[in-house]
Amino acid sequence: MTAHQDVGDPRLYREDEWRPHFARLRAEDPVHYHPESPYGPYWSITRYADILKVELDHGTYSSAQELGGIQIADQPKGSQLPNFIRMDPPRHTAQRKTVAPIVAPSNLANLQATIVQRTEAVLDGLPRNEPFDWVDLVSTELTAMMLATLFDFPWAERRKLTHWSDVAIANVADADAVVKSEAERMAELRTMAEAMAVLWQERAAQPPKFDLISMMAHADATRDMPLNEFIGTFGLLIVGGNDTTRNSMSGGLMAFADNPGEHDKLANDAALLAPAVSELIRYQTPVIHMRRTATRDTELAGKTIRKGDKVVMWYISGNRDETAIDDPETFRIDRPKARQHLSFGAGIHRCVGDRLAELQIHILWREMLKRRLRPQIVGEPVRLYSNFIRGIRSLPVMIRA
Repeated sequence: MTAHQDVGDPRLYREDEWRPHFARLRAEDPVHYHPESPYGPYWSITRYADILKVELDHGTYSSAQELGGIQIADQPKGSQLPNFIRMDPPRHTAQRKTVAPIVAPSNLANLQATIVQRTEAVLDGLPRNEPFDWVDLVSTELTAMMLATLFDFPWAERRKLTHWSDVAIANVADADAVVKSEAERMAELRTMAEAMAVLWQERAAQPPKFDLISMMAHADATRDMPLNEFIGTFGLLIVGGNDTTRNSMSGGLMAFADNPGEHDKLANDAALLAPAVSELIRYQTPVIHMRRTATRDTELAGKTIRKGDKVVMWYISGNRDETAIDDPETFRIDRPKARQHLSFGAGIHRCVGDRLAELQIHILWREMLKRRLRPQIVGEPVRLYSNFIRGIRSLPVMIRA
């Protein structure tokens, strides 16, 4: 048997060439040990059921920063930025509870009218009969607006939040990355921390308000974070509140363009919008992987995993697992149990903002259908060079009046 491709290679995702490598791993060796890679040795977990086992056993498979964190690439020494997704209970639990109310159902109901109003304004302001970048004018703009609201961040400066998100996830080996070294990344993120610290001090001196900065400034679990944790936590909230949604907004447009029959199906039956949103999030899988570290010797799918081993859950593969999802390579908006995908993770680390992401995407497509907007893709997408975020950097489209 020939050796398996190192599926940690970011080039596979920029070139959109990952599918056959994962199909082979799922078929031949779904819990596969890669003895050598630029990230050191690691286990690839590629089937849905095995990924769930790892996700739900946080006692055996740790997310803790001090053991390695949540990405296949270890954070360089001196640039380690802990946050609650890089923690195990009880610290994880306390910090997550601090920010969870912002995306509770009652607050989503309060936010809905605002999201609708902004989505209407963005769609009605799009150019007609000339090319524009869907990622910039729609996906990024809508998510920047949402982030500014969640943080109560200065409205005119909201694109700074998007920039800091790009900085946080950038692969510095990419010639087109917004930062080209870890030192440059840290300098940018310290600038972010300085801006957030000004707002933090203002909110701490005021009675508690319902925004993320005020919530953290007044909570026992977060009010006294050291600098690196402060940077890491804001980085997590910005990336988490931005990348899943904006890349699903862009990936969804591409999926419907490639499958016009599914668009027609949705246009004729508004009841399909909820499963359609879940299906496009599955189909895009905006977070490619999450990593854990084994805290003890254990067994998974007949393989012995040793204490200290790096274990990588490939969501992008689990969402294409033929043994768990019927005809997974097909984009199908009326898929039964459409929400049973891995794009948001599972267990204690399931994406805290999953319902907000779904709401934003739901409103976007509802408003597009109302307006009978059907943008045509008029050029090749530019994809992110990353093995962590399945990002779309630009997508040229045109709306013909």
